[in-house]
Amino acid sequence: MAKIGRFQVMATLQAARAYVLGKSIEEAKSFGLNRAIFYAAAKRGFKPKIKPFEERRIKIPEKRKEIKGRFEIDRIGDEMAYCVEIEGKKFYVIGNEVQTPESFEKQIERRFKGKFEQAFKEAVEICKNYDKGILLSQRSFYEIVYKPRRDELAKKWSEMTEV
Repeated sequence: MAKIGRFQVMATLQAARAYVLGKSIEEAKSFGLNRAIFYAAAKRGFKPKIKPFEERRIKIPEKRKEIKGRFEIDRIGDEMAYCVEIEGKKFYVIGNEVQTPESFEKQIERRFKGKFEQAFKEAVEICKNYDKGILLSQRSFYEIVYKPRRDELAKKWSEMTEV
């Protein structure tokens, strides 16, 4: 059985949240992975500070090249994340790595063994059932949308990958 854990549930629900709030699918996947990494790091405790963003070269894993440019802070409601613009789209950054749709596919979608689209549609429907104010609030999204159903979705989506 492919185990779908809380990390994959967080990434999928955060991507759905960003998508419902108007991000493109590529940007939404980048945001979803970024927030899953952020929350996992927060749970473990963040590592010591590294160089400021202005001084770092940022890696794009799939393309094996670096970019050096302006970083922006993007907001989804009251939640903010660093991002860079690549080919007209915003991609989110943690550390010195850009979370791309390809990164999302490798770290999240593959766990679903071809059933990711089904899970993503369910996640989008879940997000659509909430008031926009809940989706725009970091705390409300975590407490009301994610937390009550994280284990239920992990179990359901894990079982879905068995079929």
